[in-house]
Amino acid sequence: MSADTVSSQHVGVVGAGTMGAGIATSCLASGLRVTLIDSQATALAAGQHRIAEALDGAVRRGKLAAETAAAARARLIGARDFSALGDADVVIEAVYENLALKQDIFRALDAACRAHTLLATNTSTLDVAAIAAATGRPQDVVGMHFFSPAHIMRLVEIVRAPQTSHASVARALALSAHIGKVGVVVGNCFGFVGNRMLYAYGRENQLMLLEGVAPQRIDAVLEGFGMAMGPNAVGDLAGLDVGYRVRRERKDLPDDPRYYRVADLLVEHGRLGQKSGLGTYRYANGSRQREVDPEVEPLIRAEAARLNVAPRTHSDDEILKRCLYALINEGAAILGERIAASPSDIDVIWCNGYGFPRERGGPMAYADSLGLASVYDGIRRLAAEHGARYWSVAPLLAQLSVENSTFAAWQITSKT
Repeated sequence: MSADTVSSQHVGVVGAGTMGAGIATSCLASGLRVTLIDSQATALAAGQHRIAEALDGAVRRGKLAAETAAAARARLIGARDFSALGDADVVIEAVYENLALKQDIFRALDAACRAHTLLATNTSTLDVAAIAAATGRPQDVVGMHFFSPAHIMRLVEIVRAPQTSHASVARALALSAHIGKVGVVVGNCFGFVGNRMLYAYGRENQLMLLEGVAPQRIDAVLEGFGMAMGPNAVGDLAGLDVGYRVRRERKDLPDDPRYYRVADLLVEHGRLGQKSGLGTYRYANGSRQREVDPEVEPLIRAEAARLNVAPRTHSDDEILKRCLYALINEGAAILGERIAASPSDIDVIWCNGYGFPRERGGPMAYADSLGLASVYDGIRRLAAEHGARYWSVAPLLAQLSVENSTFAAWQITSKT
């Protein structure tokens, strides 16, 4: 697909919330026509306002010329009905994570859109094949997982479901490039690459909270390593209710009452993160500056006692290794399952979407720098201390450790 072909496209965006508005802003700023769809008039108006504010902000920061922003605003159409998408070339759905809702939307898009329209879902965790199955054209359905704020973050995971055509993947990659994003093709599973790994990383954070480690200490250790934000600060930024809804949708959660229990507990107490002013931290008067909230620690301690989780001491080294080794091990499992094509793809995803320090190369490059035998031994030690439920070494990591090899070497040999 040529650049000229992409530049003339009409893009529909379904859902005028924060994510939909961010996606629409990226498309408009790149010269595309956009129709923003939301069935609720107030939500649609709010989305259009967010887009105008984002474009104005880009002008103030010197990212867009004033006349370019004005032209972008003129290319935006708001509508409340899918019939407005009859001539769209691409439609990107960006509603909240609910499979039934997304399937209903894709049935409606299948009826409203012309043949060969690319139908993309911005799901961050759900089964793209199940969404595609709601249409009569699964070959035209692809995942395009943007990262929030979508008009700023550069990464897009392009999710290929079993019936997604090569042409649809190519079109999604071309659109991503046109709007200034880094598109990485990944396979279809829960969480794809980035969020599947994030759940392993966050799991250890959550367990250590129950074991008595203060959230600010965990965040400080990870930020000291170079992460842009620690896991608890990230949860507050993203909205703790987002993960809560995802876990309500999942049918494969571990039979473990400790699993993400602290995050769920906070949501159940109305602590949603920055959006509510209270999450793992508190945020004064709409500020994004996190402050330690003395109410959080007693909540966690009481829940740990209810679950019979005894407090214990942790070194900074243990905090770091539990989070990072979980991340690396899940990445190795993803590679072994061919959900990611290469360790470098994983590194691109984590450096561009999750704040992994670029100077360390990404989680898989970092594992190579440690030596895979050292990582393997570390995971075995964690399994001996905490059990094999979460600490079974991924087969590929075990294999490369025995061979005294690296992920980088495997990347070369696996393609020959």
